[in-house]
Amino acid sequence: MAQETTVAIAQPRRHDTREAVLFGGVYGSVLACSMVAALTQYGHSSQASRRYDALWLLITALASALAHGYAHYIAERSPHSRWGALRALGDEWPLVLAVLPTVVILAGAGWGWWPASRVEYPAFTLNIALLFTLGLVTARWSHRSWFVAVLIGVVDALLGVGVVVANAFIK
Repeated sequence: MAQETTVAIAQPRRHDTREAVLFGGVYGSVLACSMVAALTQYGHSSQASRRYDALWLLITALASALAHGYAHYIAERSPHSRWGALRALGDEWPLVLAVLPTVVILAGAGWGWWPASRVEYPAFTLNIALLFTLGLVTARWSHRSWFVAVLIGVVDALLGVGVVVANAFIK
């Protein structure tokens, strides 16, 4: 009498939306701060250079999302479904969404909506505020006290402040 052995195939781990929003939002905000710092390092502040900066930030965010989604897809040690790769890439939407406000700030300066010079400071401020908000909201989602949630928000915001301080030293 032969015994049949059944092997359970593990399904790829789906990241919950809160986790994806926190990770992608923080990653995207820090990426936006870093890119703005790098792209404005040499003092180019014409409208054309701001449109260029906005385009490069968007391209970098899309490339980062693709690379991260693909890395998640290949890192799963289980069989992949036909649509698994697209699902893994689609899970990276918070990263791209987090850089869009900075893209708008840079593009708006490029289109003449506001002065093109020194636009990096509002971009830094926006991303630091976004980092604080993401930390605060996700901590509250996790049922942390307000004190701890604010502390987590401050720590997240310090990531952006670190990029700003590094940019000041580099210049």
